[in-house]
Amino acid sequence: MDIVKTCEVDIWRFNMAIITIAEAAELCGKSQKTVRRAVAAGKLKSTKIQNKTRIERTDFDEWVKNGCSGTEEQDNNVKKNDDVNWFDISADWNKDGWHNKSDMSKYNFIDLFSGAGGLSCGMVMAGFNPVASVEIMPQAVETYEYNFIEKKGFDEKVETRDIRESDVKQKLYDSVKDKKIDVIVGGFPCQGFSMAGYRVVDDPRNSLYKEMKEIVEHLQPEVVVMENVEGLRSMLNGKVEEMIIEDYKKIGYEINLTVLNSANYGVPQFRKRVIFIGNRVGKTNYHPKPIFDESTYVTLGQAIAPYMTMPEDPEINHVFSKHTLEMQARLAAIPEGKSLYKNYSDAWKKSPWDKPSCTIKENHGGTNVHPKLPRCLTAREIAALQSFPSDFIFKGSKKWQLVQIGNAVPPLLGKAIGLAVKHMLDE
Repeated sequence: MDIVKTCEVDIWRFNMAIITIAEAAELCGKSQKTVRRAVAAGKLKSTKIQNKTRIERTDFDEWVKNGCSGTEEQDNNVKKNDDVNWFDISADWNKDGWHNKSDMSKYNFIDLFSGAGGLSCGMVMAGFNPVASVEIMPQAVETYEYNFIEKKGFDEKVETRDIRESDVKQKLYDSVKDKKIDVIVGGFPCQGFSMAGYRVVDDPRNSLYKEMKEIVEHLQPEVVVMENVEGLRSMLNGKVEEMIIEDYKKIGYEINLTVLNSANYGVPQFRKRVIFIGNRVGKTNYHPKPIFDESTYVTLGQAIAPYMTMPEDPEINHVFSKHTLEMQARLAAIPEGKSLYKNYSDAWKKSPWDKPSCTIKENHGGTNVHPKLPRCLTAREIAALQSFPSDFIFKGSKKWQLVQIGNAVPPLLGKAIGLAVKHMLDE
């Protein structure tokens, strides 16, 4: 499938700093009505220039990255009912390879675009052995190495360079040449796909998708798992999703996919992600059957309650933001479920105590407001909302800790996926 041919637009339009409603709709493959709804709901920031609505390109790209949040319209050619094979993971849910090495299995995995290691942590919980990872952010690599190698003692090669470089891939191949690779997991960036196909092939961020596919084709794991934002499904009116399925079919992998909500797997946060699972050995692709619902969700309050009276402790990433008395009063006055700023509804937000948190974002993870105290949540508290174990420590400055946490796959979601994949391999 040649996605580039879906639309041809001059390069100057691709690079525009300010775009119109019509251009935004064309770029993301949605209707103008949908874009206007997102603007009206405060999900997509805009400004008035000569009494006309205009959108900064950086705000638009961020909105697309976060799944075009605030839109309710679904493209007709995106499947509403996926062909999903659900596996009940509840019997193995109490197993935890992160804290109990006796729950580990014989299966090995590689994590591409590992970040700080949220998905890797979940796979270890499910009993998988990490043998290699690749991540370009130095702070995230420092975090990964500290938790997986220094603390947990895994014999693992961690590569801290650009996965697009041929020598980086070769080092990866050399590091695992004596090991059987059962699974490759990765959450490739998708921002380039969001540009409506105008320069899909040329966008450097999309090359990361191609690099992952190249590594999978070279190493030939039995199973591949890909994670991404829910909005990927509607990018280019579903054509990106179709391309991924077809690309992997060409290299021998049958793919099934669906959207999973992290709250359904014990994560105290509403966080939806599309999960692609494929194999090349003729097995059934299983997704984990939800094991939590509205009556049993783990709440924000349950997750952060242990830190309510805890003093600051930089060693565990529990450092308070320094607010003025005026700001403390403003934060205290925010009603649960509302934000400090009227037109910025997904930041400076006070999620209800007795429900899962709103989705934690990389770009403003530090401005989630505490429901009971007049301050923002600490990195430790936000990590708890992402379901990271309390002994998982983040390196770097507070800014970079928050970036790592906000970018991560919730470990418990990773565990659920890992348990379903383990069942595939066991069959």
